Parts: sequence; structure tokens; C-alpha cells
Amino acid sequence: MIPHSRRSFLTQLAAAGVVAPTWLLPTAQAAASAAVAPDVSGFSEARAAGARVQATFPLRSGEAAVLAADENFWREVQSSWAVDRSILNLENGGIQPSTALVNHAFIEAWKQGHEAPAYTLNRVLMPQLDEVRTRLASAFGCDREELALTRNTTEGIETVLLGLALRSGDEVVTTTQDYWRFQNTLLQRSEREGIVLRSITLPVPVESTDEIVAHFAAAITPRTRVILMSHIINLTGQVLPVRELVRMARARGVLVVVDGAHGFAQLPCTRETLDCDIYATSLHKWLGAPHGTGFLYVRRERIGEIWPLYPAPVELRENIRKFESIGSVAAAPYLGIRPALDFWLAIGAERKMARLRWLRDRWLAAFLDDPTVTVHTPRSAEFSAALVTIDFAGLAPAKLAGWLWERHRTLVRPVVHKEFRGIRVTPNLYTTEEELARFVEILRGARAGGLS
Repeated sequence: MIPHSRRSFLTQLAAAGVVAPTWLLPTAQAAASAAVAPDVSGFSEARAAGARVQATFPLRSGEAAVLAADENFWREVQSSWAVDRSILNLENGGIQPSTALVNHAFIEAWKQGHEAPAYTLNRVLMPQLDEVRTRLASAFGCDREELALTRNTTEGIETVLLGLALRSGDEVVTTTQDYWRFQNTLLQRSEREGIVLRSITLPVPVESTDEIVAHFAAAITPRTRVILMSHIINLTGQVLPVRELVRMARARGVLVVVDGAHGFAQLPCTRETLDCDIYATSLHKWLGAPHGTGFLYVRRERIGEIWPLYPAPVELRENIRKFESIGSVAAAPYLGIRPALDFWLAIGAERKMARLRWLRDRWLAAFLDDPTVTVHTPRSAEFSAALVTIDFAGLAPAKLAGWLWERHRTLVRPVVHKEFRGIRVTPNLYTTEEELARFVEILRGARAGGLS
């Protein structure tokens, strides 16, 4: 699994006899930050580009698959981010930059909230969060009274995993590839309360719904109470069939909790298409909302059976807002969700997904016929999206990621798992065709000349 901190990652590298790349060391980070300051001179221009996208894209016609390859069509979208183009950022799977429109809304709300917080924060800005809740619920296709505003997927999923009334001997099924934080959550409950964690191994990659469902079904016993699954596995970009897994488990009396960190706003999906009871996501990933925003969906009849992470008033027992009872929070990040939603809806979910897959295939095609390359991500549209994890024989993932950053200011994510390894490459809508062509040439240079 992806190591859960820089310190633990460095410890693992040392134990394996690998010299840590300097991109992971604090001194290198500080030097890199000092050497090149982010270019924000185009902020106003990026805001204007984003406004044009929102005004004109809903009116443009054309099939998503055809438009995906039209670089001129996407130029305005690419210009909506005021990002540092001296960095080739292909690590958008972890956390993404917001458009200038979103950043502007966040900054303005942040400033307003500090003018006289007892009034401007509590009485002016916080009441607007109900509009945000309503709009998110509409986008996900659920009732607003089934959606809680959270800070990230972790908060949402851990609220559920720690709040479900499980007893000693009750079983939770997950996979060895699920997010490390949630595995640790379940391990803690196992140690403290005696629940049983059953981790299954899925093939890498796998492109059969029946095969995936069969793996989960085989792990269910009479003591199984919960299945934790990823909508998209963060390590490989493998898309799992949520709807089919939920229906299989529901027929056996098992609740499915869906980690949707990479699903919502990357894949076109709604609660109806997924038919799930619980879904949590981070909006600072594929929606492009401010960092530290997310939502937790819980089907109305399930709300009462989940204890909140932080105790809430007893009268909120059946109320989705009990999951928001965490004390004082900033309104500004949540108010930045509104322009992020506007931008995403203007582009269109189908067009965005088609473009992301085109960007993925644009760089990946250069390596598919090479027998020394292993791709851990499915190719079919049903089982994949923008994320790809690829292994180049002879190039250790951590060393390659370090070399890409130090020599070429290119960001990717090294993945070292007991079942596979590679670098995770994730473009975004602001990524250009020229940048991907440059990335391919850089990788070809690494393979031909090594990492010297």
C-alpha cells in the first residue's frame, strides 16, 4: 500500500537498502520551494477563462468522444487554472489544484469571515452552507437530508466505520488494496472490540464484473456485517462495480460502505446508478473544490444506526447533521464548492470523463507494446478512468519518481505494495497534449540512459 507518511516511507526505503530520493527530504523540499515561486501572475486571466467556460460550454454541441481529442476545444478549460507550468504535475490523484474561480470565491469568503466573525461567519456565511448541501445533493442525486458536509473521504468513512454498532466476532470484508487509513481503522476496532477483518486479494488488473463480485461473495460468512469497498482503487485506478456489489451484499444482509474518494466528479455517477447506502468522497479531488471539503451520503433509514464521530445532541439521532457536529469550522472552503460545481456541470460529466481517458491514453499508448512494461490498470472504460499505475522493469518506483522530480520537475506517485509496484500517473483537465508528449520523452530517456 502507499506508505502513510513521509517518515514511514523513508523508514521502509532504508530497511530495503534504498537511498531515499532527495525530493522526499525536507531540505530538498525547502530548496525547491525557494528556487521557483509559483506563477500566479495569470490569476485574473484564469478567472476570466473559467467564466467563459461556465458561460459557453453548456451551449456547445458535439459528442464527448469526438470532443475529447480536440485540443482547441479544451484550451479555454486548461487556461482556467493559475498553476505553475514549470512543474509537470501528474500527481492529481492525491490532491488537485482548484481553478482560479474557485480560489477567488474561497479567498473572498475567507476575508469576509474574518471581518467580524461573530456576525460575518456565523450569521452571513454559515447559513449559506445549506445551499451548498442542496446543490451537492442534487448533483449526487440524493435528498439533502441524506448528505453531510465533511472535510474529506477519511472523515466520512471513518465516521461510519467507527460509528457502526459492531460486536466481537462480527466480520468486515475489505481488500488488501483498500486505503491504508481505513484498514488501520478496522484494525483498531479489531484490537479494541474483537471484530474480525477479512481482507481479500483482487487480481491486478481485473476486467470482469462477475469475477470481482465472486471474490467478495466468497468472503461472506454468516458473521459478515459490512463490506468496505473502493469505487476506484487509489493504488491502481481499478474501477469496481459498485451497483452489482451492493446488490449482491444487500441480498445477504450485508451493508456496503463505499470509499468514493476518486469516484464522484471523475466518473459520471449518482446515488441511483450506484444504488448504494453509504458513500463518502473528497471534493478537493475530482470536483476541484477547496482543499479540506467532502461529503458523506447515508441513506435516510441508515442514519439512526450510525454513531457520529463526535457526540451530537440526542435530538439529532436521525438527522444527517449529527455528522457535522465538530465545533467551529471555516465556511470559506465549503462556499468554494459552488463555483467548483458550476465549472464541472458546465463542462459536463461525460465530456470530462472522455477527456480524462483521452489524456491517459495519449501518454500510455507509447508503452503498451513493450514487454518490459507492466500496466496494473485496466484499459476498458468500464473498469478504468484517469489514474494509471505502470511499472518499468529495472526502474524502482521511488527512485524513478525522485529522478523525475529532481531532474525534470515532474510529479508522479510511487506505489510500492506487496502485490505490485509502479508509478501512479494522473493527468487532469489542465494537462496539455504537449506536456504529455514531453512526459513520454522524459520516460524514454530514463529507460534508455538510466537515472544518472
